[in-house]
This record gives sequence, structure tokens and C-alpha cells, in this order.
Amino acid sequence: MSLQELVIVTGMSGSGKGTVLKAFEDLRYFCVDNLPVALIPKFIEEIQRYGEECRQAALVIDVRAGGKLRALERALEKLRKSAFRLLVLFIEADDDVLLRRFSETRRPHPLDDGGQPIRELLQLERERLGRLKEMADMTINTSATTVHDVKADILRRFKRGEDEVDFKAILMSFGFKHGIPIEADMVFDVRFLPNPYFKSNLKAFSGRDKKIKAYMRRQPETGEFVDRAVVFLQYLLPNFIKERKSQVTIAIGCTGGRHRSVFIAEELAVKLKDPNLKIQVIHRDEAI
Repeated sequence: MSLQELVIVTGMSGSGKGTVLKAFEDLRYFCVDNLPVALIPKFIEEIQRYGEECRQAALVIDVRAGGKLRALERALEKLRKSAFRLLVLFIEADDDVLLRRFSETRRPHPLDDGGQPIRELLQLERERLGRLKEMADMTINTSATTVHDVKADILRRFKRGEDEVDFKAILMSFGFKHGIPIEADMVFDVRFLPNPYFKSNLKAFSGRDKKIKAYMRRQPETGEFVDRAVVFLQYLLPNFIKERKSQVTIAIGCTGGRHRSVFIAEELAVKLKDPNLKIQVIHRDEAI
């Protein structure tokens, strides 16, 4: 199956186009920011070759295109006749809001070539984008919204089915002596738990073996920690989902990453099992 939908995201600088593009990425669109207008036909041609893997794509093309904006307008008129669905999404905000955002981020306006006041540049940008706004299928004003609101709005408007946006919780065991995982959103340190490593008959096993599981479950600290961690995560994960996060990595560390952390990660995965929650368990250092 070839390309089914192409979304052209355009609009005012500082209005949140980057946030919109990230939302489309979460919806599994193939996304490109600031694609040169001349490359649009080539991009579509290449995307068509991917078939089922790239049914939807989103491109951000805005005032950075410079003199090619007129060419973009003509290209959009031609693309309307394509077999796939074309949507032009215009993102904007009020001038006072855009002025505040530029002041806060201290980023230069893309049309700034010599210290012109931002307000004048915004007026110039509106003039250059006027025709694209008229051609837009949908206009979103982000003046009174947060980045989270913007992302949630795009997900609501473009979500095709219940499984389009998945939230995944990754439980990753690791050993502190091998370093804390840089991708961790939070870290649980379980080095306070009794260590099977110092039991000669258990040292060779991992936290997934029956002997280690039996040993760890006999320790009163283990059950209390797991129960408390489960309550904490059952509170926290729904709030991550509400925040429109797509993934969170929870790292559980012990000294070597082979016994206690592996066992705890497996236990948490079982306790947190829920039909509405996708859980992946990774044992980074188990085999070291």
C-alpha cells in the first residue's frame, strides 16, 4: 500500500510547529522539518517505494522556504489531485504571544537579517504566508495553549484508532558498576536488598532463575519494596500517559545487574500488568 496521507504543516514562527511535528511522529507519520520545496516530488516518489511502512507523512514547510513559497502554493494545487489525501495545517498565534515566546527563547526570527524589530518581522511573515493560510484545510491558534495542549489536540484530531499511539513502560535492570543507563527517566536503587551473589550456591544464577526468585522472596525487604514501588508507579504511569508521553524508562539497579535488579524488574512487570499498558523488560547487564 502506498502513501495515503500527506500533511503539510506551515504557519508562524514560534507558533508550535515543532511540537505539532513531534505529535505526528508519535502517530507514526514519517516526518521531515524544513524540506526544500523543490524536493517535495522526489520525497513523495521515494516514500511511495516504502509501501506499507510509510502510509502517512508530515512535512513542515514555512517562511524559511524564502522565495520558494510561491512554488509551494503551486505544488499544493497539483498535489490536491493526487491519489493520496493532502491536508494543509496552518499553525499560528497572536503577535503578543509570539513576541513573548521569542523573548523567552532568545531565538532569532528566521527573517531577521539585521536587527529589525520582531513585531515588524511577524507582520512581514504574515504577509508572506497569507496565501498558504487561505489554502489551509485547518488552522490552529496556539495562543492560549501549552505545548502539551497542542500535542493532545493533534493526537485527538489525527488519531486513527485505539492503537495508533502506544504508551510503553520499559523496566530496565542494570548494574551500577557498569554505569547508570543514560536513557533512564527514573532510577530505583535496590542495592539495599540482600545480595544472592554472596551465596556460593546462588552466585552463578540470574534473577530469572527459580533459586534466585525463591531466595529474594524470602527476604522481607523484597516484598515491601515491590509493594511500595507498585503503588508509586500505578500513580505515576497514568499521569505520564495524561502528559502524552509515549515512553518512559524505569531503571532498576543493583551492583552487578545480574541478580537483585533482574528479579525486581521481572516482579514489577508482573505486578503492573494491565491490558491498557505495554510493558517491556530489558536486562542490560544480566549476561555480563
